Amino acid sequence: QLQASGGGLVQAGGSLRLSCAASGFSLDYYTIGWFRQAPGKEREGVSFISSRGSSENYADSVKGRFTISRDNAKNTVYLQMNSLKPDDTAVYYCAAPAERSCIPHVWADVDEYHYWGQGTQVTVSS
Repeated sequence: QLQASGGGLVQAGGSLRLSCAASGFSLDYYTIGWFRQAPGKEREGVSFISSRGSSENYADSVKGRFTISRDNAKNTVYLQMNSLKPDDTAVYYCAAPAERSCIPHVWADVDEYHYWGQGTQVTVSS
């Protein structure tokens, strides 16, 4: 099971760090994606990190502001979000593919992921 945490209410320009923790299994060898869903919109890919952290991807809308990282020893993946904008307001989810070592063909495709956390709300006020 994945659990996302760290969301909250922040003013524009502020920062938050989201965490994605796993319980019941090890995140080792799993690629992890962060997604978000705003009201009335489809879930969209925000960022992706490979199992060893050697490869990262970001949506154009967050490049230069968000940083994904992982600490496999702590069984946790992080999303550092800086310079937050009101458009970043959404529920943020972390997700993993069904199989260890599976690399999504399209990292931002929600159908490539099997395990999903419950989501954490991020609200950015203007």
